[in-house]
Amino acid sequence: MKLLIIDDEPHIRQMMRLTLEAAGYQVDEAADGQAGLDRFGDGAEYDAVLLDQRMPGLDGLETLQRIKKRTPTACVLMVTAYASIELAVDAMRLGATDFLRKPMTPETLRSAAAAAIASRPSPRPVKGAAPRIAAPLDIAVVTMNGFQILRSEPAAAGSPDHAFRVKHVADGEEFLVVVSIDPEAVERVARLTHRRLEPGGAFWRLQAERLLSAFIWSEGRSPADGRLTVRDLSREDLDVAARWEDR
Repeated sequence: MKLLIIDDEPHIRQMMRLTLEAAGYQVDEAADGQAGLDRFGDGAEYDAVLLDQRMPGLDGLETLQRIKKRTPTACVLMVTAYASIELAVDAMRLGATDFLRKPMTPETLRSAAAAAIASRPSPRPVKGAAPRIAAPLDIAVVTMNGFQILRSEPAAAGSPDHAFRVKHVADGEEFLVVVSIDPEAVERVARLTHRRLEPGGAFWRLQAERLLSAFIWSEGRSPADGRLTVRDLSREDLDVAARWEDR
């Protein structure tokens, strides 16, 4: 198996290369987006690409977009120290396979690379073959640090509990995580926006998913007891609540 690392930080490239070579992969490196595109070519040499988000010149999302335009079946793992759920979803919409947090442990890196390659929908392209057109991507899951947050049923009307299935991609193990909405958070929104958004509605489900995503992003694991609670909202969240239309 052969991988390509595209990252402008030499020490990060070295750490990733040594970790992956120890697991038996062949690894090439590129120091920026354009150099990565030049080395990637038509993608026929590589089973996966590990791509940094913040780089001078072409950033990660632009490089990802160009890679997928050349080779829709390319397997690309985004790597960054700076992330949000919105950035992760943007990367998924452009075709990223996973979204890894810097710094990551060697185990996380090896597991994510192995899981991404194993889950490819088709073999890597053959040189000279016509590229396939990628189907529109429906974001049913968000993948971060080797975990997938799977879409599940909405909460019961008025319920403060939102349930999510979280899958560890490397071994396929699934966990149920329940994110509860603190009644004080509901009251704070009602007080500051003069609107009462029921805890089982779509606004609070969005807050629950963001909290779970942030936990997986920062901790690299599922919550030990399978529970989290939404207590704090940002000023931006309150502005969204003031304009929210439940659907």
